[in-house]
Amino acid sequence: MTTQQPILTADAVLERGLKNLWYPICPSHMVGREPVSLRRLGKKLVFWRDQDNKVHALDDHCPHRGAPLSKGIVMGDRIACGYHGVQVRCDGTVMRVPGSPGCKLEGSRPTQAYHIVERNDAIWLYNATENIETPPPLVLPEELDADGAFSSFLCYTEWKGDYRYVLDNVMDPMHGTYLHKQSHSMAEGDNTAAFRIRDTDRGFVFEKEGQRDVNFDWTEWADTGTHWMRLEIPYPKTGGPGGNFVIVGSYTPISPTLAAVFHWRCRKLDGWQRDTWRFLYRNRLEARHWNVLEQDRVMLEDMEPDANQNEHLYQHDMGIVRLRRHLKNLAKAELERMQPGKA
Repeated sequence: MTTQQPILTADAVLERGLKNLWYPICPSHMVGREPVSLRRLGKKLVFWRDQDNKVHALDDHCPHRGAPLSKGIVMGDRIACGYHGVQVRCDGTVMRVPGSPGCKLEGSRPTQAYHIVERNDAIWLYNATENIETPPPLVLPEELDADGAFSSFLCYTEWKGDYRYVLDNVMDPMHGTYLHKQSHSMAEGDNTAAFRIRDTDRGFVFEKEGQRDVNFDWTEWADTGTHWMRLEIPYPKTGGPGGNFVIVGSYTPISPTLAAVFHWRCRKLDGWQRDTWRFLYRNRLEARHWNVLEQDRVMLEDMEPDANQNEHLYQHDMGIVRLRRHLKNLAKAELERMQPGKA
């Protein structure tokens, strides 16, 4: 009797995350020399550092019997499964089967391996469809460039609910005028607005017409081989040097009911101004920013899972509609590539 496989839909593809993209997985400090198991992108993954401090990642399933490799022993660039000692190298190759030397499992490559990059205090993973030798480069916005022109702090948290509600929240500048109206940085500006969409060479900007540098006035969506969003919040002089405050966000599904939320808070500074701002951030500003995020978290976590099926959208929601349509088209294209005979 043949078991019929469930039909994969565009919504199911988006729920677990698109393939062949870079995703932030966790803050760098969460992975050490001991293996750690994390659920991300619809999968259970194991991460560890080798003797050179390089991070590796595999599916957290031993190819022998499916035991969690995260319960095994790190041996440099490989893990020995704690169940039967099978050694799996960081590229997914089985190097040794102690209980049956020379068996056909040795030398095979049955385990999915993932390419990892550490940038801006986070571990990024390339969500490849299959094992590949060389992934595309991780391209981030200028605020997170490796040249160090910007100083940034990573704010990481996990919110209950589908990560796509987090995307909707960031692609909604108008909520800042109401939900965050008591914030020291979002108390100004009109409480009505008209919006427009402006295309860019890597995505689009959703922005208020006739208001800039006053409140949460625009959001950028971009695809540079990883998906990220950017916005800018004007800051009073008491917020320290560096002008407007830039936030770069990227969001990764942990499960259909849990999202990994990454926000980098950035300012373009050097010398004493950089030192001054970093001191102010740690001692005065960070707690305020967490208060704003907490307002978002409470609102999103109290929304019903099917809230987006009972909406009545208006002009302020053009950006959300555009983003949802774009992601759905990407998911449909992925499904098309999965058809037999398609590359």
